[in-house]
Order: sequence, then structure tokens, then C-alpha cells
Amino acid sequence: MTRFFTAADGTRLAYRDEGEGLPLLCLAGLTRTMADFDYMIPHLATLPLPIRLIRMDYRGRGESQWSGAASYTVPQEGHDALALLDHLGLDRAALLGTSRGGLIAMFLAAVAKPRLLGVALNDIGPVIERKGLERIFDYVGRNPNAKTHAALAAALPRNMPGFANVPESRWMEEAVKHYTVSDRGLKITYDPELREAFLAAFKGPEVDAWPLFDALAGLPVALIRGANSDLLSSETAAEMARRHPGMIFADVPDRAHIPFLDEPEAVSALHRWLETLR
Repeated sequence: MTRFFTAADGTRLAYRDEGEGLPLLCLAGLTRTMADFDYMIPHLATLPLPIRLIRMDYRGRGESQWSGAASYTVPQEGHDALALLDHLGLDRAALLGTSRGGLIAMFLAAVAKPRLLGVALNDIGPVIERKGLERIFDYVGRNPNAKTHAALAAALPRNMPGFANVPESRWMEEAVKHYTVSDRGLKITYDPELREAFLAAFKGPEVDAWPLFDALAGLPVALIRGANSDLLSSETAAEMARRHPGMIFADVPDRAHIPFLDEPEAVSALHRWLETLR
């Protein structure tokens, strides 16, 4: 069941809090919602330790209130995540960050490390390849040309290079999760002003994010990478492993940006990481 809390600036934010046990806060991708983690959830039941699964929609996404382009930033979204932990009365939580969510997790390691039990990153690191950013630039903030979920599901395999051996049913699930039906066709599930915020960061000065990754030192860390990712290079992943000895790593075949997190390699990595948090 979706619940809501109010951020410091009055923005109403949606979240879900399910189960009891080790608190795991899941942070979605740039344009995504809590649904990013639906495929992973059944695999948590096979763990020997219970998990309290916490998910949220960032401001301007999903069921959360829109608050304008200027507020759609990693620092603001990081502070919103801390506000959710405060709202739930949690001193610490493990973080699983997909793409944008991983950037938020690294930011929180730099500014609020005592609140973190560990961090798992899904296809993201401190160096983001320009090619991947340009691909995101093409679609962020825009409604798809497809008018129905079925038409979009048929187009996704062509529009998502680097993915292979994906069942047709999965593409339909993706279409339904991330786009809604309107009289004019399919619509994005987030504030179109997110495009302005992304472009401002895209065109801004290059930022050295390695210090954010280095802030993870001493925490249990896992990295899941799509083997065909155009956002996270194998070279960056290797450097992350060098800087963080003991980092759990999975390179998921037949996946680009982003793995669905129900692939055997991803599930194994997440299980091993969560075991270290006992």
C-alpha cells in the first residue's frame, strides 16, 4: 500500500514500507518509480534473513508531488531519502540504488555515512559515459510515439540495444509500469520539467564523482553492471573494484542499462551483499 509523508519544503512524497527485518531502502532510476524493484522482490523471499523493503517515488515522479525543475537534483533527492528514514524512525538502512538512485546513495555516503548499513549500485558509478547520457537525453521528458502499451512493448527491443533473451512479456511489463494511457496516447509517469533539470546537469561542468564513491570505504558494497552497458564502462567498474577491495561484483550478460535485478547473476550478488549486513 502506498503511503505519503511531507518533506521539509512541503512536498508530498509517496513511499511503501513492507515486511520486517533489515531495512533496505530502494532508490529508483532517473525517470522511474517504486516499480523499478518489482522484479527483484520475489527473490528476497529466498534469503535466510528477513528484509524490510522500503521504496519511494522521488519528487516529480510516480505518485509523489511535482515540485519543479530546480528541485530535481541528487542532493535534494538525497535529503528526501533521509527525511523518509526520519519519518519511519530509522537510524540506519541499507541502500540499493539503480542508476540515479546509485548517485544518490554515493552522495549520502559523503554527507550522511553513519545512516548507511551498506550500498548496492545497479549499473552506475562515479564516471558516466557520454554515450549513455546522450541516449537518455533523447527521451527524458518526452512522451513516446507509441500510442498503446502493446505498440511500445513491440518497439522496446529495437529501442533498447544491448538487451537480448528478454521475453516479450517483460517488455509489456516495462511499458505498463513506466507509461500511462491517455486520450492522446501514452504518457510518462513523471513531471516533464525533469528534462530541464537533466539538461542543466548534462550541460554543466564535469564533476569528479570519485570522492563520492571513495566515501563508501568501510561499508559493504556491491556493484551490478549490465555487460553491454553504455553508461558504466568495464574500465570504471574495474577501478571501482580496485578502490574498494572486497566489493561484490556481477556483470550481467545480455543486459545493458539497466539490469532488471531478477537475473541470476544480479540475484546472487544481492544475496551475498545482504548476507554481509547481518
